[in-house]
Amino acid sequence: MKLLTHILFLALAVVLAQCDEHTSAVLDRCQGLEMDAVAVNEEYIPYFFKGDHLFKGFHGKAELSNESFAELDDHHHLGHVDAAFRMHYENSSDHDHMFFFLDNKVFSYYKHKLEDGFPKDISEVFPGIPDHLDAAVECPKPECDEDSVIFFKGDDIYHFNVQTKAVDEREFKSMPNCTSAFRFMEHYYCFHGHMFSKFDPKTGEVHGKYPKEARDYFMRCSKFSEESDHVERERCSRVHLDAITSDNAGNMYAFRGHHFLRRDGDNDTMTADTIENAFKELHSEVDAVFTYQDHLYMIKDDHLFLYKVGEPHTHLDGYPKPVKEELGIEGPIDAAFVCEDHHIAYIIKGKNIYDVELKASPRVAGNERTIHLFENVDAAMCNREGVKVIKGNHFYHFMSTMEFVAGRSLPEQHRVSLELFGCDH
Repeated sequence: MKLLTHILFLALAVVLAQCDEHTSAVLDRCQGLEMDAVAVNEEYIPYFFKGDHLFKGFHGKAELSNESFAELDDHHHLGHVDAAFRMHYENSSDHDHMFFFLDNKVFSYYKHKLEDGFPKDISEVFPGIPDHLDAAVECPKPECDEDSVIFFKGDDIYHFNVQTKAVDEREFKSMPNCTSAFRFMEHYYCFHGHMFSKFDPKTGEVHGKYPKEARDYFMRCSKFSEESDHVERERCSRVHLDAITSDNAGNMYAFRGHHFLRRDGDNDTMTADTIENAFKELHSEVDAVFTYQDHLYMIKDDHLFLYKVGEPHTHLDGYPKPVKEELGIEGPIDAAFVCEDHHIAYIIKGKNIYDVELKASPRVAGNERTIHLFENVDAAMCNREGVKVIKGNHFYHFMSTMEFVAGRSLPEQHRVSLELFGCDH
């Protein structure tokens, strides 16, 4: 009997292991998944839903949806979320609430807490909107005629007026049927399979070269489809940058995941390549990069890699070395930059910025100051135009490092893809 029990236990363990392995393999966003729903949270981080799992942001592994939204499982067996969106109307009591649609029910969350009285029937909260939706997306005025939510079910499109609760049924002839949809950086995206199309929320018109591969723009994957234009993909990607710098010749390097984009300072020509190919010792994903005396200082985790700028870039012997040894500060760090003709590297960790005198030996990180405008930043660079600080898909321009550190109000917000890289969307 003990032998039989032991055999059954082993067999069960094998089955469970195979199931886990299968689930992990299936839920790899870089394999080209058809997402069930997409929405951004109050911090503008995209949430991609697939089955009973959730991907947060543009990279990282899947997690169970009920770990973030427990009641989705408590009230309803969570096969998958049909549709989701974040209400973003400041004059509405539901501002910054996230809504999830499952079959005939709608759930309303505020800061990941289910609102009292929910879930409710969709017909109660959104009268005139059918059950078993395919997708939903918010559409504030003036992007729509009135503050609205657009609902998708098959070929049917419903514009729901948030204030009057009136429903306007429309026909979007040029659009495919959306399996999910979301609004990001004031643009509207319809996902169908693992492809997407950008559309006009009023008319449904799709302008430009669509559909495009979702993995090329909304996910950080090591490999992409063979049909994709690598330069266009890196210019227009919605995934935030890891690092950015420019050298003394005015060439700009922007790093994201496994890839980087280079803009030639002489003629603005852009090229894209893998980090593995151009900086093989790094392999992929850097934390920060700055340029000093025709060398690229590239920081990854606790180590600093040093390359001589050129074609090809030359990795210096003896590197990588510990960041602590080279810059006098523990890694990892968030961003770093050196301004032209200066010898100070500005190192950013969280809300703090440090000065490192590069001519000193040994180098020491000192003059610690608090950055008041940001909890953290993704990347930063400095050139003759001043300091550009990148956070998410936007950047902010400061005339000097002092203005950046001492500032108490954010300057004008600029789009990375549009104004740094010249992307048209």
